[in-house]
Amino acid sequence: MVVPDRSELRSHLRARGGPSPAGRAEVLARHIVEPQREVPIMDRCEVLVVGAGPAGLSAALGARRAGADVIILERYGCFGGTITTVGMETLGWYRYEGTEDCEGIGREMERMAERMGGTTKWPYNDSNCLDGEQFKLVADKLITDAGVRPILHIWVVEVLLDKENNIFGVVTESKSGRQAILADRVIDCTGDADVAHLAGCQYSVIDLQQSLGVTTVFNAANVNTEKFLEYTSKKPATYKDWSRTWEQTTTGKEEELRSPYLDTEFDEAVKAGVIPADKLGSLGGSWSALSKAGEATNLNLVHMSGVDSLDVRSLTSAEMEGRANVVHALNGLRHAVPGFENAKLRNFAMTVGTRDSRKIVGRYNMTGEDVCNQGRFDDAVGIFPEFVDGYNILILPTTGRYFQVPYGCLVPETGANNLLVAGRSVAGDRVSHAAMRNMMACTVTGQAAGVAAAISLKDKVSTRSVDVKRVQAELARQGARLE
Repeated sequence: MVVPDRSELRSHLRARGGPSPAGRAEVLARHIVEPQREVPIMDRCEVLVVGAGPAGLSAALGARRAGADVIILERYGCFGGTITTVGMETLGWYRYEGTEDCEGIGREMERMAERMGGTTKWPYNDSNCLDGEQFKLVADKLITDAGVRPILHIWVVEVLLDKENNIFGVVTESKSGRQAILADRVIDCTGDADVAHLAGCQYSVIDLQQSLGVTTVFNAANVNTEKFLEYTSKKPATYKDWSRTWEQTTTGKEEELRSPYLDTEFDEAVKAGVIPADKLGSLGGSWSALSKAGEATNLNLVHMSGVDSLDVRSLTSAEMEGRANVVHALNGLRHAVPGFENAKLRNFAMTVGTRDSRKIVGRYNMTGEDVCNQGRFDDAVGIFPEFVDGYNILILPTTGRYFQVPYGCLVPETGANNLLVAGRSVAGDRVSHAAMRNMMACTVTGQAAGVAAAISLKDKVSTRSVDVKRVQAELARQGARLE
């Protein structure tokens, strides 16, 4: 690792806007200028992965298995991202008959969870529900067994760039203070392209009124699951029923497939005066796993629109509104859904679930045509089934169709060198995002980014110049599916 000299390090650790009087902050009209200060170096590594959701875990494991020394950073106290913090307990719920699926670390996670007793069959197809709490242990084991070096409870707040615009580390904030971590390669798996943003990469953000809603997932206890399943059997829901709330477009083949969906029940609760009428638009959605202990988990029934995932005040309001609406949802379930008469709240998710924010402008920007018409690429680093879910589109992969994921969508077109982006922030339009935002797709881009970072180090080239055939060979060795 080539580390800039002390004077260059100091210049790059200086707050944006230049120096202010030593030892104090200068207060201006609408901002402050921080004093110049030295920041201690916390650690060094070859590959630094920021964010430890499905993409980040896959990136860290992919890089480590390709021979790199890896540190993974996570802002929460556990790994797993949306699975463990949002309570969305399925890496892939789309596996109806006919699905051609990816392989690699994402599927490995599911299989390990099953071996460790942390899965339940999804209601109406061959997918598995993951126990979010058990998955924390699954992720711990994967990280530990691989020899990845983890740091939890830590935020990245700045990037370190040399004179040639190569990223060589990040500045972090944590209970340990403000510290730097130096790295030869950095992979942004934050879900919001936070590192790419700091590194000056171009990105797009969809208009707030067109963005996907956010969700407060919750879990219920004291549910009579047998009675509930009898009710859903007598009153089956299909994906056609989703159109009542989301006005979705399908290919037609999805319309009659069974779906774990609750919606009209909240109408009944409003008519009975159990929940306020003005809350009806926020209630309705899917249920998921049921346990023998009378638990119903991953209740995806409370949604809010117009929330800015990049604004802390908007997120604060959404967290509080979401919890209040969960109370209404539970009251509605108790009133209208057999089996839920005595249900009580077990827990809220750790954080509200967001679905879109920043997307980088990449060397290649994926399109709806790619994901809906079996896109093929010379630089393919994985595949994903033709599963599109978002922006009023629902396509389930029942035909065996799939598309390849190009390496170019992980590579920022501008900004820092030796920075890759994986997860939902990869480059593409809205329709491609409705496919690539799904957690199993995030594992595909994560593993690819990790392997590419490690191979670029071995070959002493940048991540923009890495030999994709070498990356493909290592991905194949690790069990990823490329065709």
